[in-house]
Amino acid sequence: MLQTLGGNPRNFKKLDLHSLPSPCFVIDKKALKHNLEILQKVKHETNTKVLMALKAFSTFSLAPLISNYLDGCCSSGLFEAKLAKKYFTGEISTFSPAYKKEEFHEIATISDHVIFNSLNQFNLFCDISKKLKNKVGIRVNPLYSEVNDLKYSPANLRSRLGIHTNDLKNINTDKLDGIHFHSLCEQKFDPLKNTWDEIKDIIIPLSKNLNWLNLGGGHHITRQDYETDKLIDFLKDISYKTGCQIYLEPGEAVVLDSGVLIGEIIDCFKPNNPLSPYMAITDISATCHIPDVLEAPYRPALLNEPNIGYDVIIGGPSCLAGDVIGQYKFETLPKVGERIAFLDQAHYTMVKTNFFNGVKLPSIAIWDSETNDIEIIKTFSYDDFENRLS
Repeated sequence: MLQTLGGNPRNFKKLDLHSLPSPCFVIDKKALKHNLEILQKVKHETNTKVLMALKAFSTFSLAPLISNYLDGCCSSGLFEAKLAKKYFTGEISTFSPAYKKEEFHEIATISDHVIFNSLNQFNLFCDISKKLKNKVGIRVNPLYSEVNDLKYSPANLRSRLGIHTNDLKNINTDKLDGIHFHSLCEQKFDPLKNTWDEIKDIIIPLSKNLNWLNLGGGHHITRQDYETDKLIDFLKDISYKTGCQIYLEPGEAVVLDSGVLIGEIIDCFKPNNPLSPYMAITDISATCHIPDVLEAPYRPALLNEPNIGYDVIIGGPSCLAGDVIGQYKFETLPKVGERIAFLDQAHYTMVKTNFFNGVKLPSIAIWDSETNDIEIIKTFSYDDFENRLS
């Protein structure tokens, strides 16, 4: 069985799944506030600046709430930078593996920080950035990572992300304001500390010429078992030793366990074969709505799943044979019209949905579990599908 990720239901057990359209992403405002308060505590106690990674979550209807707690956004290119400028407040830090010449001037105009991925790009664009008053950075590959899956390991020898530390000697540090590194993916404190121990003897001597140090994302700070006190002590220590303003760029941690994806059973059957389990078709598609289920891969946790019962494979409505979410337990066989919900579906979902096979995209709703108020903030129609084509 695939690894099951997420799974903290928080307040979603009391949500009436039939009170919403199907399929539908639902964000609990109270759960989001809880995460933001943890991040705010870290930044206040350490004088660290915390930026929201838009690549994980870009639901701009919640931008005013997020902006009340965090210091801005980090973007991955022109469109995210424009979204940050339009809806969020605070600083905008932009990193891309490579900037296109025709887009760079606009990116640099919008952004406060511009971080380069290679010496080529640094040499090509640095002077433009300086003229536009950007704080210029370079991404460093620490060549150390505790991420086992190479697809999600940004700091291995074959990674295209960042210059190797021994290439720092080839950069004009007089033009450099900061250094960025990122080696984590859904990890706790120790891998961050271990990464820093690998590169600190190189970074600290350079820090006297730097203004900031960006520790990237992948920090699971809002997990129940995260060692927040250790992180706070660590951030204070490297701030003191480097004299730099420290930045963090969490994405997933901002919305961890704050959203579900509601769906509806539209068929359930058992092939005439004793070896085959029951099959359920839902209006949630792995390939269209939660592609990380296939890309990672992983099995999302199901709200209220019992420990015993019928084994049922849940799949989506597309014609892709592999459009399968996973195998789950049901106390009674699922009935047509029954509602289900998958947990921890706020991050890397809405930003990655697609219209393959003409499958309808889920609506997006904000729910306040404290007041039970629900607001449908987005629905999708045939026109949305047609307008993406020509």
